[in-house]
Amino acid sequence: MASQDRPRALRSLDSSVPTYVSFVNKCGRDAAAWWLNFSGDPTSYGIIKPGTALAMNTYITHPWVFRVSDSGAKLLANMKEVYFPEATDFQDGEPVFLQVMITPPVYSLQEYCLMLIRRLVKKRDYSKLDITASLKKDLHELPDLQRELTCLNTAFQAMD
Repeated sequence: MASQDRPRALRSLDSSVPTYVSFVNKCGRDAAAWWLNFSGDPTSYGIIKPGTALAMNTYITHPWVFRVSDSGAKLLANMKEVYFPEATDFQDGEPVFLQVMITPPVYSLQEYCLMLIRRLVKKRDYSKLDITASLKKDLHELPDLQRELTCLNTAFQAMD
């Protein structure tokens, strides 16, 4: 589906109020940082290694999402699926970077098991597993940021 055909409530609106954040990876895995641009499309800002931070000059209307870099599994920023930066305080004329913690959500047992199987079993061997056909199908459906953003947009628009 083309970008212009999708509902895009989750997108950057303007660049009028700057803010400064430090995204701190507390999830124990490499975290991919994604800014949702003015069209609502995810723009990669790279990988944040476990225990490190990404200092970012951004704006209060610019949403961010995070995923585990190798699996695409959801991560939270300050306990939110989509993080909208808050206004920054200043001390002695310098901005104070807001600490934003990147953490895993509470995954369902099924989600966690699927992530574990994907890490331990080669894709070509999924059919050899003694599990139900529906779980085998779920194993082949990898997390998809675009699909998840479409769902988040629908939920976001319903709140308006």
